Amino acid sequence: MQSPVSGSSHAKIILIGEHSVVYHQPAIALPLPAVRESATLTARQDGQQQLVSRYYQGPRQDAPASLYGINHLIDVLLKQFTFHGGFTLDITSHLPAERGMGSSAATAVAIIRALYQFVEQPLSHDQLLADADISERIIHGNPSGIDVATASAQDPIWFITGEEPVSLPFHLHGYLVVADSGIHGQTGQAVKAVADLRRAQPAVATPIINELGHLTYGAKSALANDQLIRLGTIFNRAQTLLARLGVSHPKLDEMITLANQNGALGAKLTGGGMGGCMICLAADESSAARIRVALANSGVTQSWVQPLISEESK
Repeated sequence: MQSPVSGSSHAKIILIGEHSVVYHQPAIALPLPAVRESATLTARQDGQQQLVSRYYQGPRQDAPASLYGINHLIDVLLKQFTFHGGFTLDITSHLPAERGMGSSAATAVAIIRALYQFVEQPLSHDQLLADADISERIIHGNPSGIDVATASAQDPIWFITGEEPVSLPFHLHGYLVVADSGIHGQTGQAVKAVADLRRAQPAVATPIINELGHLTYGAKSALANDQLIRLGTIFNRAQTLLARLGVSHPKLDEMITLANQNGALGAKLTGGGMGGCMICLAADESSAARIRVALANSGVTQSWVQPLISEESK
């Protein structure tokens, strides 16, 4: 047994395809290594199993119900490893919860990587995905798998519901700015709103959903061919369509307008919407910094910059 050991993971965002992916259109998810999560395990001689996180600190068995998914995952793995000893599990996260950034999946991936190191067992990528699904099913019911796949990936993920996620060719230079509206995303409510619109006004909703799918194919091409300006134009069009579906939010609209006024090449909501985060593209680091300052001056308290590093730069 090694001690202490750490496992890490990162945030993810939906680059494009949110909501239309529900109707068998593709989506693209992007890993965000700039927003990290880590889990550190340290052996204890007293046999206790302690959790330390921003939500709870204390004995693992006394953790609140909100941590049941993670606790169940740990129980399953410890039983698999036949491990009964003590440890302190310290979870450090820079991911805001309920913002569409995959915080629960990132936590699971970091813990799994740490636990396998702790008991000195090899861990394959397939095993990592299977283990992370244990907690995701408890937390999200019937997860698509895109959060876990992206939290453990280095490249963008192409995702169609019911199919295996695949890595995308990635040849793109520029910067992505992610900004938190400070409002919890309402994914369930947003998905229901789109479904209701599709039932009540199919002639309105169906062409929007189909166009969002078409834009996602365009984004795939832009990623592969270093077409940052084209991708920005796609972002702006996607945001217009998502707003027509009723899944934006006045705060997101304000942030998107401000980003575009300060040099963004394009901006849109990411994830379920009705809160959560927005993303925008910047041509260079100074443009990204200018956008962040403008957002901060308007009251946005959290934002991140992710360099878009192409495959040939790796």
